[in-house]
Amino acid sequence: MCGIAGIFGHAPPESLSNMVAAMHHRGPDDSGIYRDDDIALGMARLAVIDITPAGHQPMCNHNASVWIVYNGETYNFRQERSILEGKGHHFKSHSDTEVVLRMYEEYGDDFLLRMRGMFALAIYDKRNGPGRERLLLARDQLGIKPLLYCRSGKHFLFASELKALLASGLVERQVDPEALRLLLTFGSVTQPHTMIKGVKMLLPGHRLLLENGSERIERFWRLDVGRRTEVARLPYPELVSLVRDSLEESVRLQMVSDVQLGAFLSGGMDSSLLVALMARNSSHRIKTFSVGFEAEGASMDESDDAEKTARFLGTDHARVVVKGQDVRDRIRHIAAALDQPSVDGVNSYFVSLASRQAVTVAISGTGGDELFAGYPWFITMVANAERELRNPVRSRVGGMVASMARRAVFDPLMFGRLGARLDMVRRSYGFVSRYARIYQIFGVCGAARVLAPAIREVAAVGRDSGLDINWADEIPTAPPLERVSALCLRGYTQNQLLRDIDSVSMAHSLEVRVPFLDPLLADLALSLPRAAKLGSFAGVQNPETASYRDTGTKKILVDIGAGLLPPGMDRQPKRGFGMPFDVWMKGPLRDVFDDALSPMTVKKRGFFDEAEVGLLKENFLAGKGSWPQPWLLMMTELWCREVLDRHHGE
Repeated sequence: MCGIAGIFGHAPPESLSNMVAAMHHRGPDDSGIYRDDDIALGMARLAVIDITPAGHQPMCNHNASVWIVYNGETYNFRQERSILEGKGHHFKSHSDTEVVLRMYEEYGDDFLLRMRGMFALAIYDKRNGPGRERLLLARDQLGIKPLLYCRSGKHFLFASELKALLASGLVERQVDPEALRLLLTFGSVTQPHTMIKGVKMLLPGHRLLLENGSERIERFWRLDVGRRTEVARLPYPELVSLVRDSLEESVRLQMVSDVQLGAFLSGGMDSSLLVALMARNSSHRIKTFSVGFEAEGASMDESDDAEKTARFLGTDHARVVVKGQDVRDRIRHIAAALDQPSVDGVNSYFVSLASRQAVTVAISGTGGDELFAGYPWFITMVANAERELRNPVRSRVGGMVASMARRAVFDPLMFGRLGARLDMVRRSYGFVSRYARIYQIFGVCGAARVLAPAIREVAAVGRDSGLDINWADEIPTAPPLERVSALCLRGYTQNQLLRDIDSVSMAHSLEVRVPFLDPLLADLALSLPRAAKLGSFAGVQNPETASYRDTGTKKILVDIGAGLLPPGMDRQPKRGFGMPFDVWMKGPLRDVFDDALSPMTVKKRGFFDEAEVGLLKENFLAGKGSWPQPWLLMMTELWCREVLDRHHGE
């Protein structure tokens, strides 16, 4: 696991050196730079596979005509290496990086289709001679690892983090108004946008090619429901065995490491199941980690459940107690570690901090809810879709009205008195538009109000939130359950969960792996019949509080866990991880909160409307509002101070 960076086009030597230095936390074990007349490639390495100098990057082929910088892990690299050796390839190292390089030489650009893992990479190929060099960038299928890029004058830059691009001195420190609107609406920036104007995030399953003076982006992989059509004919017990074996294979592959490995254990179904499978495939006790709180967060503390599961599975467990003062002491580093502002990430920050004291690699349960219908909104979306099918005429008319209401000509009305009514019409029909409102922080109307007038004019305020995520509707003709999976994976999971986990874990030089998000397992999950993932939820009054047994959510995972996990886990409700931010912001963090959102600070920054922020802050402190909105505004200001305003070396 590493940080990669590069500049295509002649640039001052210190530009790339500063980019690599800005990512030292991502790779404290080694660093390297390769330069020629047209390109500079850089690397900060966290050694995980082949920790010897043989794994040094940038890495080249036998005659230095092809170079690679690679961030990630290819879990099937041993199988691919064996195939390549059969084709006559010879290797100097035991690293997966060299295997990936040789795969490119052997298979061309389609080598990406053979990779099973998480990765962001750049390959510079000059085999065609001077003037015909090519640069290939690529990002893994599910978006586990980040890869950002931009053009600045005659330079093309890429890196694993915004901080690295800014450290180059070649990228203007200007916030993208539309990204700011998206951040307020959803709590994270919707990719391919980033917080910096002109900087984009390469989308998952895509590659970018620079050659012959042109730039093009191609999709090499997409979500699909039709890759495992045979599973629909299998009896349910065989499906349980098939998914268990596939998940166990993914876990076994992702346990390959030349350094200490452990796991995050929340006490929920997904992380517990992964740890149980890890225990089955390990000759020693698995190290596990969970987050807990003192009295201030007792109502949301799940660490007791994690400890019970750890005792049942026989792991070497550590409970990390996070106090408000801990957050206060580290809040500036948290803001910097996130790399972009987010409403989330603090829990991952602290469990990563604790895990890194004992391990270099940690397994996470992220992805189980998305692929196996674990979130309560799966029930809501499926129920709404079925209701519309029962009333086709009404749905068709309603859909036409809602579609018309989403036109840009009506966007200015969202800021006025009619905004709430217009939003209700827009979301009344339309699968994507309805889904877009399930997880929002300020929403469309709130974002329009909070943004400063100068930002509103250029940020497309009032735009229907469904249009902002329409590209994430990757399988629009799929059944509702699988369609929601795709929207979730390409939205909330990719933009917030995975991006936050990567940034805060790498801030502590910790590699986090996510076995549920294996592309082959995703193919299988999206091909399962609905009854394998979601039971009959008739009569369920509140999906938010109902148990797995009541709703049938994640049915097949529950049945896989029946013989592996403590009895009674199917009686748990699906619980999102919470932290007592409300108490902290009114207590240990109060001075930080007051300073970040003071009238003077808000006016000087110029992003937000002073009166709206003042009212929001006043209501929150009076107990009339919840924490996510003021927290997000505070974290945005702190990010500005720690990333946007801070120049390299400060």
